[in-house]
Amino acid sequence: MRRPIEDLGRRLLRTGVQRLAADRDTCSVCHRTPLVGEHVALYANGTVACALCRAVKGGEPEQIRVVHHSELGHAVKPLARIAA
Repeated sequence: MRRPIEDLGRRLLRTGVQRLAADRDTCSVCHRTPLVGEHVALYANGTVACALCRAVKGGEPEQIRVVHHSELGHAVKPLARIAA
């Protein structure tokens, strides 16, 4: 029989992972999260296709973008601010 504290820990972990996954953009074909630096195709209907699935998806994408790190713009300070 499991102890209640172990069940609580597992539920909290599962809930946290589900919340993080809900905020991510995933490929509409294979459902994986594209890697940082990977090129993804954005289509007019709002779907995203990773570089691996773009040929399978077919059609002409509206844009092709590079996946950036989530801290882009937050981790690097402008040089003018550092010099001041």
